[in-house]
Amino acid sequence: MAEVKPFRAVRYGERAGSLDTLVAPPYDVISPPERDALAGRNEHNVVHLTLPEDEAQAGATWRTWREDGTLEDEPEPGFWWLSQDYVGPDGVARTREGLVAALKAEPYERRIVLPHERTHRGPKEGRLRLLREVQAQLEPLFFLYEGAPPAQRPEREPDLEVEAARLWRLPPDGIAEAFADRQLLIADGHHRYETALAYGEGTQVLAVLVSLDDPGLMIFPTHRVFEHEPGERLPAEAVDGDARRALDQVPADRAAAVLYRDGGFELAVDGNELDVQLVDRLGHEGISYTPDWEEAVRAVDEGEAEVAVLMRPTRIEDVFAVAQRGETMPQKSTYFYPKLVSGLLFLPL
Repeated sequence: MAEVKPFRAVRYGERAGSLDTLVAPPYDVISPPERDALAGRNEHNVVHLTLPEDEAQAGATWRTWREDGTLEDEPEPGFWWLSQDYVGPDGVARTREGLVAALKAEPYERRIVLPHERTHRGPKEGRLRLLREVQAQLEPLFFLYEGAPPAQRPEREPDLEVEAARLWRLPPDGIAEAFADRQLLIADGHHRYETALAYGEGTQVLAVLVSLDDPGLMIFPTHRVFEHEPGERLPAEAVDGDARRALDQVPADRAAAVLYRDGGFELAVDGNELDVQLVDRLGHEGISYTPDWEEAVRAVDEGEAEVAVLMRPTRIEDVFAVAQRGETMPQKSTYFYPKLVSGLLFLPL
């Protein structure tokens, strides 16, 4: 079902400078000050492409860098193996591994690639203009699949290494065939995937494919912070004791969240929907998000917000079940960590 192929990658050459000065997080998690700091680290940093001052300039920059040797083509197509070491928001050290490949973008109705979150029109318009100018996939998208991976990490030194991310070239034997009967779930990158569909049917995306069996695969919660009291109230009772423990003790088949306001915690439990569906009733006016429980509480204590809604992580099996039913979840329903690194490999179209 899924059309996965080796690709002839474009990547930074020695002329560009040290790789750690060239890479960046995904475009949509970079603040304007962070963008300026990254751009200042190296005149060739990837944000000059992924977050340009205008899309036409990014296209010109891409072409110039390919002509002057800043970017170089790999000698032949191939797959890559990606390993990322990280310490999650829970303080636990883990390693997440996946396969890097070119993936044919398929319309959702074909049920080959499944979404799980809703998207907004605005971000896709800007990404489409950029894609048309550069004619390359500049950042990887994150996908999940069921079953064992068709390859393993090579027992040798990596070909590329930066910021706890390591990449190895892989021989192509048997890898494409292993995905012929698999559905893929978009974990991160819905807007960019839908941008590829808008660019033209059959457009390839740069994909990182991670097995659900990978021990380093985790979803962390994204807590909601409301600047003002939401118009709707959730049924809740005061928590006497440890609010996190009280939340964790709610059965997984009941929707639950902890509300923090006026210095006190309340536990909301209602129905058998998902936690994110329960919390979505509160709306999105004046909302912001953080993966840090203490940061959400601090915002209320220091008067920056009136209510914090503290969440459990969405279970991976629930995400897959929603997608397979053809449904979507509210935005920020999942927080996959770590984010993929931009600037290691590019996929020309």
